[in-house]
Amino acid sequence: MSGQTERDFETAIEAGLTSSGGYEKRGPADYDEGLALFPEDVTGFLKDSQPAKWAALEALLGPKTAATVLDSLAKELDLKGTLHVLRHGFKCYGKTFRMAWFRPNTRMNPEAAEHYAKNRLTIARQVGFTSVMKKADGPDANRHRRCIIDVTLAVNGIPVVTAELKNPLTGQRAADAMRQYAHERDERDLLFAFKKRALVHFALDPDEVWMTTRLRGKETHFLPFNRGNNHGAGNPPAEGNWKTHYLWDEVLKADSLLEILQRFMHLEAKEKQVKTDKGVRTVRKETMIFPRYHQLDAVRRLVAHAKAHGSGRNYLIQHSAGSGKSNSIAWLAHRLASLHDAQDEKVFHSVVVVTDRRVLDQQLQATIYQFEHKTGVVEKIDEDTQQLARALSQGTPIVITTIQKFPFISQALLTLEKKGSGVTIDTAGKRFAVIVDEAHSSQSGETATALRGMLNQHGIEAAIAAQLSDEEDDALSDDARAAVLRDALKRARQPNLSVFAFTATPKFKTKALFDEPGPSGTSPFHEYSMRQAIEEGFIMDVLANYTTYKRFFGLIKQVENDPDVPRKKAAKALARYLELHPVNIEQVVSVIVEHFRLYVMHELGGRAKAMVVTGSRLAAVRYKLAFDRYIKDQGYTGIRSLVAFSGTVEDPDDPGSSYTEVAMNEGLAESELPETFERDDYRVLLVAEKYQTGFDQPLLQTMYVVKRLAGVQAVQTLSRLNRIAPGKSRTFVLDFANEEDDIFQAFKPYYETTPVDENADPQRLSELQHRLLEWAIFTPADVTAFAEIWYSHKREHSASDHKKMNAALDVVVQRFAEREEEEREEFRGQLAAYRNLYAFLSQIIPYQDSDLERLYTFVRNLLAKLPPPGEGQGFVLDDEVALRFFRLQQMTEGYIDLAQGEAYPLKGPTDVGTGGVRDEPVALSSLIDTLNERFGTDFTEADQLFFDQIRASAESDENIAEAARANNYSNFAAYFDRMLDELFIARMEGNEEIFSRVMTDAEFRSTAHEHLAQEIFRRVREQA
Repeated sequence: MSGQTERDFETAIEAGLTSSGGYEKRGPADYDEGLALFPEDVTGFLKDSQPAKWAALEALLGPKTAATVLDSLAKELDLKGTLHVLRHGFKCYGKTFRMAWFRPNTRMNPEAAEHYAKNRLTIARQVGFTSVMKKADGPDANRHRRCIIDVTLAVNGIPVVTAELKNPLTGQRAADAMRQYAHERDERDLLFAFKKRALVHFALDPDEVWMTTRLRGKETHFLPFNRGNNHGAGNPPAEGNWKTHYLWDEVLKADSLLEILQRFMHLEAKEKQVKTDKGVRTVRKETMIFPRYHQLDAVRRLVAHAKAHGSGRNYLIQHSAGSGKSNSIAWLAHRLASLHDAQDEKVFHSVVVVTDRRVLDQQLQATIYQFEHKTGVVEKIDEDTQQLARALSQGTPIVITTIQKFPFISQALLTLEKKGSGVTIDTAGKRFAVIVDEAHSSQSGETATALRGMLNQHGIEAAIAAQLSDEEDDALSDDARAAVLRDALKRARQPNLSVFAFTATPKFKTKALFDEPGPSGTSPFHEYSMRQAIEEGFIMDVLANYTTYKRFFGLIKQVENDPDVPRKKAAKALARYLELHPVNIEQVVSVIVEHFRLYVMHELGGRAKAMVVTGSRLAAVRYKLAFDRYIKDQGYTGIRSLVAFSGTVEDPDDPGSSYTEVAMNEGLAESELPETFERDDYRVLLVAEKYQTGFDQPLLQTMYVVKRLAGVQAVQTLSRLNRIAPGKSRTFVLDFANEEDDIFQAFKPYYETTPVDENADPQRLSELQHRLLEWAIFTPADVTAFAEIWYSHKREHSASDHKKMNAALDVVVQRFAEREEEEREEFRGQLAAYRNLYAFLSQIIPYQDSDLERLYTFVRNLLAKLPPPGEGQGFVLDDEVALRFFRLQQMTEGYIDLAQGEAYPLKGPTDVGTGGVRDEPVALSSLIDTLNERFGTDFTEADQLFFDQIRASAESDENIAEAARANNYSNFAAYFDRMLDELFIARMEGNEEIFSRVMTDAEFRSTAHEHLAQEIFRRVREQA
């Protein structure tokens, strides 16, 4: 293919679609401008596929039949739209005609296959019509334009796709085709009328493809429809072919386009309440959704793999924010619910969508209703666990629920039984697809185990029966042995269950559990990277304007003695002391407010918003109070704030105080906060562990971070800024707590590919089991005694059971308490390591060792029973230290470039857990010195003016002058040393850099002291 012109490009596309794509060729003369249809194809299709109905109409209407049918079709297209008519047909004289036949789910109905073969897909080049647009100038000014379309694709005579082609070798690219659509094509023309005829318009050249589903003149918005190249935007080279050949060789082929029309395209309608002068008005916005390439590719690959390989697979779909995940999940759920294998057997009997997002519930139901046009296909579990139990028992095709409901299904079944409306969830021979929205938050721990156990009850019970006869364990009853096996089997991968997990930020465990290999040979099964989403313009690059601030402070020891304190705990306590200190909060708030006023307020047409991320609930309270106080003191208007934190906060520095989110937000209900924050008068939201994930507010443009962030949490928190909005051209991050490199290392693994470290060795569990028993804090008999009660054959433990279990653990806790603190913490660390490693490995490796399962249950309960480290008291140093000085300085400003450097691989639970690092005692003063040095600066010699000011202040102080006159230099220098700090503190604002150095660097201070002492001594003596 070596075409040099657009016509050659056009010819190649036509040849591809007609030779192997299932299309027939049509000419411009076959198009009817008035109807915006290919009338011969419409009537030909109806006569061919529905001859009896056509004959009945012909008997009634005679020679007027064709014109009448075309008129009825045109009216229904205008009223209901192309997509609706293609899916559900139209009426003419009481008879319903189908306008498309879609591929049936199975081959069991030969008639359906015959109907499908009757479809007529056609390609017409250079279709022309007279537009409503008029020529602007020249001799033909004010005459209607003649509009000619490069390529028009039709289904049974109804145009569904148009395309404008360009070729860089003739000096034009896809961008020129987009401009052509925006400026020379008019939505008022019937072919381009939204919903009424063509549904999607492509602008393409040999390198790139762009698409839109609605022409709006200059407001027309095109989306990239490219495959991605090396984790970025664009398309990779294709050997012996154009880069964009996939559009006609794959996407627009007859079978593919018909499937897109049947199972992917849908009309998305959003309603919004808008306040006007005349009251509240409901604004409805409709968008025709055509899948982006990565969405189409992901769903089709997943469906094809599930069809070929059946259930029992775990898939990771690593799609960045901005990937359109909600639609991908809806399309996948709909396809899996009706998927049949090569033997025409259902691959899955039910699809369970696990999500915490309410918006996904509504979107999924609305989308699938358009495909099916019937209710009952989707059931949202929004009442209680009993509703979930009923939905699963009735075989509802698609069930939407939260993961938290599964552990309580057994109790729900019991409750329904007591009500006389008992149901059974029969999993015998049943297969389930579980689609997980945000994988790492939904597929860990006991809740996920409960889900697996519920959806494969029958298989697990059969496996228990087979294994019990092979096991010999006289220590436990048969019921207890069965219960141990049941718990162990529930953890493993279930053969009747496939899990499809979506996330942008997989953790190590996520990649290990969802291990179905993709094109790279490893997990993820499908990927759409953060880099591609940014380059394609679907999300903002939140690191493009990243400014870090550093806090320079000096802490002094207030107590006379110098107590030994644990290094790590004391360091945390000192950091907490600084974080909550009023001086720190006031300076940070002043920077935040002034930055917001100067750089943020006027962005997005004066509607930009900001979030302040604080490190604790108490910090959120104090920052909110300081923020509102500063705004009031400065007399600023138009910057109202809201705060978000859970529970009630009491401020230890304000005895008797009590703060709640609702009270601090002037009575605003917690559920109303997101909607209220949308209002133009609320501009800043201060948060503590809330709204840092899943919060979708496109007007959020700036983030102020006063909290340490790392790993996935850093990515998810800062990504609240990445939503696009009209007029949003940039974002800001002001970070008061983190280093640039820390943020780089957090984001880098999710920018392109996510590397992982080696997996844990299964033998480590046996090693840990041995180490735990070596302590002799518990014995195998203790484990067995606890297991016999825990695994008693009951749905719920009785009060007597709880009493016995506590008694069994109390003996172990007593032995634990008799050990030294270092030994206690090392033992506790090994317990936690065993718990975490078993919970992880048991999902990957089908352990057949009931000893390990029993020990896991014992360890999990023992950890909860052990007294917390340090007798449960947090380490506090507040009364022993004081803040001597504090200064905030901007350190870096610019772009964190994720394209550079290497990502550290994600780490898994590979260590055998020898406990935490021992906390060595150090003198409080030395720790403070270390911290002061760490946060101090390393400036060059200060300017002389500052020292002159210090000297002048000293000379004018009568006490210092008298000391210089009455003493020799040595005695005066000793006296002046005691006065020096006060002189510097009084002048700290004059040169904070030098002040910081003097306060933190003893050598520098000594040099400054000697210089000033000599100068003052000399000058006072000379003046005398």
